[in-house]
Amino acid sequence: MKPTRRDMVALAALSSAAAGAGTKATAALAVRSHAVVSPDGRLRAALDASGPTPKWSATYDGKPLLLPSELGLWLAEGRLLGEGAKVVGATPETFEGDWRPPFGQSARYDQSGRQITLHMVDPKAGVRFDIVLRALNGAVAVRYVLTGLPKGGKLALMGERTRFRFPDAARLYASRDEGDIHVSTQAGLAPLEHPDLTGSSDKGAYADLPITVDVGDGVYGFMAESDRLHYPRCMARAHEQGGLVTYLMRYPGRATGWGGEDDTPEEPTFEIEVGQKTPWRILLAADSAKGLIELHHVVPTLATPNQLGDVSWVKPGHAFRIMKPYSTDASLKAVDFAQKRNIAYVLFDAHWYGDGTDASDPTAPIAALDLQRVIDYAKARNIGVLVYIDRVAVTKALADMCRLYQRWGLAGVKLGFMWEGRQSDVDFITKVVRAFGEHGMVVNLHDNLRPAGLERTLPNYLTLEGVKGNEQFPAARHHVNLAFTRPIAGPIDYTICYAQERNQTTNAHQLALAVTCYSPLTLLYWYDKPEKYEEKAWPELEWFDACPTTWDETRAIAGELGEYVIIARRKGRFWFVGALTNEMERRLALDLGFLGQGRWTAVRYRDGDLARPANRTRVVIERQAVDAGARLRLQLNAAGGQAIRFEPA
Repeated sequence: MKPTRRDMVALAALSSAAAGAGTKATAALAVRSHAVVSPDGRLRAALDASGPTPKWSATYDGKPLLLPSELGLWLAEGRLLGEGAKVVGATPETFEGDWRPPFGQSARYDQSGRQITLHMVDPKAGVRFDIVLRALNGAVAVRYVLTGLPKGGKLALMGERTRFRFPDAARLYASRDEGDIHVSTQAGLAPLEHPDLTGSSDKGAYADLPITVDVGDGVYGFMAESDRLHYPRCMARAHEQGGLVTYLMRYPGRATGWGGEDDTPEEPTFEIEVGQKTPWRILLAADSAKGLIELHHVVPTLATPNQLGDVSWVKPGHAFRIMKPYSTDASLKAVDFAQKRNIAYVLFDAHWYGDGTDASDPTAPIAALDLQRVIDYAKARNIGVLVYIDRVAVTKALADMCRLYQRWGLAGVKLGFMWEGRQSDVDFITKVVRAFGEHGMVVNLHDNLRPAGLERTLPNYLTLEGVKGNEQFPAARHHVNLAFTRPIAGPIDYTICYAQERNQTTNAHQLALAVTCYSPLTLLYWYDKPEKYEEKAWPELEWFDACPTTWDETRAIAGELGEYVIIARRKGRFWFVGALTNEMERRLALDLGFLGQGRWTAVRYRDGDLARPANRTRVVIERQAVDAGARLRLQLNAAGGQAIRFEPA
């Protein structure tokens, strides 16, 4: 990919420009403002070092996306690294092509982009550092790199000041912990804390990333982070002078679980080494809210590539939780149910080895459970067994546990009450996921976590929670908003709870969640035992039986924040569509142009006649012949939805 004339103009401050992947050039600078343009020409981003503090900014289709916003790192002594810094050089770079994730929302992820690196020196501290700005199609990202110190190899920091200033009319869709998604202005950013937060959590009007932004004037943004390694997790808060600013966590998020608050001291400072790169601060951009959904590849694309080597053994799929009380016979029956329903895994959740306290031994199953027999029985049917482990147990004997579980033949683990926030927490998570990956096991992390592309670096990391999950029975609007927020940044373990009397949605709505919520490891029938589905025929379950958890292509067909969403995903020759509405009944037209040539059979799982409560609404199954020129009329009940499978005729 050669630089266009537009690129050459944008990089006019440099003596030469990049041409081809990895091409670099360094030049003396005549000016101190530099721009990069995305390969499609729609996004223009700039770094301006002409003032006392470096700033970044961006436009999309010529419209404001990010107003000039200050950049810098807070040194441990309280001074801002970057204030008064001098530019000593610049390096442009171009990236081409795509890469293939082992699993994902598409078979190929576009990584083409253009980048400018400003090489800087802070004369007061004698610190050398880079500011890196990259423009991709639909995204701009910035990060810092520590390149030199006057003495020693480490630099102590207390925070980061990367600001995001949006136009005044911007509306933010944000949450924190495992709470609801709240809509606010920039100044009013203050999502509610989770009621289970302990006194050792970061207190204040902070929001977790990602944050979706209705910028105004037909522009939508999405704040996220990527490549969080050996660095605290990022939150955001309103800045006193307008816009938002990064806040690096000093405590683990929602520090609950055995161990208590005494085990979570504040980490007000942390150290980085020469050569370390800070996480990317990302801002996606699209001309519609639905357009953000198709930018799902950006966060993993900017993360460090696979460090595990051959991961062909990693197996995405559905999982079924074995309900308490545990017994060998009930567990074998659960395996039979999984085999019948094309489910890849069964999961023993909490208490299979005790109550999870420090005295519990995760190497010794309870007396009622012959775990080895269940593992062997499941393996003979090509089904993997997952087990839950509390964080405290993992801190005590990680290496021994990995070796033992590998000998048992376990397929993976679900780690609960994981702490993520401080640098030490992030390091521990990386260590744990890597250790289980090196022993051939997949990982699902639970509680207050947020995605940052680690699934690319360690591909055994199949999914994570960090969301107000479906097991809490949220309103339909929450499910709609989720499609435009959390799953764009990474996998989301959303525990689909089918045909539950506590659900606030129709059953067809629950079916559609298998498409709108992306998770390579998808938990189905969360509160159920196999016996529930033996009482009568459940023909609509064929939808879950056939629905994949990873995809070759994802299309956002239609939608509006808080109102409704339609997403289509393809696996091989089959398309799967999920449509959701909020608490309003809705009639929609589905254009089938995405199908391409040929004739298709549409198998529709739609809302039946409205019932009260909504979860009693039956699912009606219909089949009809269609082609790409057709338009399907979708009738969605209030809090309803529709799931559609398209098969080549």
